[in-house]
Amino acid sequence: MPIPILHCDRNSKEELSRFLSGAREDLSTATNRILPILEGVRNRGDLALFEYTEQFDGIKLSELTIDPKSVKTNVDPKIKEAFLRAKSNIESFHNAQKRESWSQVVDGNRLGVKYTPVPSLAVYAPGGKALYPSSVLMGVIPAKIACVPSIQLITPPQKNGIPEILIWLAQILEIDRIVTVGGAQGIAAAAYGTQSVPKSEFIVGPGNSYVAAAKSFLSGQGLIGIDSPAGPSEVCIIADKDANPKWIACDMLSQAEHGEDSSAILLTTDKTLAEKVKDELEIAFVERPKRLSMKQKAIYENSSIIVFPSMDDCIWFSNELAPEHLEIQTKDNESVFAKIEHAGSVFLGPYSPVAMGDYISGTNHILPTARGSRIYSSLGVDTFLKRVTFQEVTKESLETLYPFVKLMSELEGLDEEHGTSVKVRTIGQK
Repeated sequence: MPIPILHCDRNSKEELSRFLSGAREDLSTATNRILPILEGVRNRGDLALFEYTEQFDGIKLSELTIDPKSVKTNVDPKIKEAFLRAKSNIESFHNAQKRESWSQVVDGNRLGVKYTPVPSLAVYAPGGKALYPSSVLMGVIPAKIACVPSIQLITPPQKNGIPEILIWLAQILEIDRIVTVGGAQGIAAAAYGTQSVPKSEFIVGPGNSYVAAAKSFLSGQGLIGIDSPAGPSEVCIIADKDANPKWIACDMLSQAEHGEDSSAILLTTDKTLAEKVKDELEIAFVERPKRLSMKQKAIYENSSIIVFPSMDDCIWFSNELAPEHLEIQTKDNESVFAKIEHAGSVFLGPYSPVAMGDYISGTNHILPTARGSRIYSSLGVDTFLKRVTFQEVTKESLETLYPFVKLMSELEGLDEEHGTSVKVRTIGQK
């Protein structure tokens, strides 16, 4: 069952609609299952965390937190070198996002913005087969640059203990503590706070559907801030006849490797390229059979190659799709990029696979999915900064502007107190 090749234009609404409507993960079932867990943590704190960890992870904990500084690690020096190089690149990119408070004079008054960090952050790191230590770098580094004062790592316990790589990262990133509780109960611990786990105001990081449901529900209750509502991983590739079909197939499969619900969509104007990419995918399934069933399901059921009549049509549909990752592999990448309005992160040219951004180039890989890039941005320093506006009004300006305040407050029926609060400060009033 090879990947489908569709021939579409802007009127092909029926064929294209499934890519626009099926992206967001349905968390309703997961939400119903996690609500008792959240309630249990809120009411019983540490006791509930011990019980749920034994029930869901099969591990009987003696403590819920670890001080990273108290643990000796023996991480392979070559792995250290890779993560330190990534850390340096991520820091360089995010340091450029620093914000400075500012003020200016408007109509005689000093107005401005003061930037303040969120008070605390929890970074979730999955365990087991879904171990993503790179996401710890992505979550913590911009928060450190934003000067978030308190950061804790939430991760499920493993039968052999917390992975050394996570402990070492917690050490070099100066994370305050590791909370050895995963799943919805770990998210609840960060949102509510317990006897052992301090409350966090913000939480970021990938996780399964129960983690995503807990983040979304608790965010909706106003208990925590989150990065953005999450769905399956996705890539969209805009390519022309000069693109390398083998490379494109590899990039599509790198997303399929995340899970069977992932999607990879190629948009092109060239029928020959479409057929070559289709063939390269089948070759790859034979040559690289690891996680074969997962990759095949993602490619055959959630992905597609779409041939459009023009490059402008490819760009139009990419903007409709608003993908998490967008690769542009065309003769004139910059002219295509100039027309892109919605994407989590864009990868320009043949030597910019998504995997570079996932690990080492320096941009953040915590990105909006499920068309979320129409309204959300990638995780960055701004994610952890609040804008506090301020003003200092002069006596002269207050007296000059009072007549306008009087008229506007009367129009809104608020002149008795709003208008009076300005009037009593004018000349002749006490």
